[in-house]
Amino acid sequence: MNKADLVDRISGACDMSKTQAGAAIDTAVDSITAALKKGDRVALIGFGTFSVSQRKARNGRNPQTGATIKIAARKVAKFTPGADLKKAVNRSK
Repeated sequence: MNKADLVDRISGACDMSKTQAGAAIDTAVDSITAALKKGDRVALIGFGTFSVSQRKARNGRNPQTGATIKIAARKVAKFTPGADLKKAVNRSK
């Protein structure tokens, strides 16, 4: 499913235009992104939790030359699925 498919689903289920559904999705994504930029966690009960994790600096290897390179420390976005989402994914059809 891509964004257009999600917009179609939401507009049909909520009796709103595709433009409004697209704006709602954009607002949700922008809000989650802004919270993660500030270092906050975003918990959607039943779905999962978005958070920021710190990766340590480490040594890597260039696969073409085999030379060792340094990979800098950085922050990464992380998603942990909730219990309801795990159950839904693992449920038999």
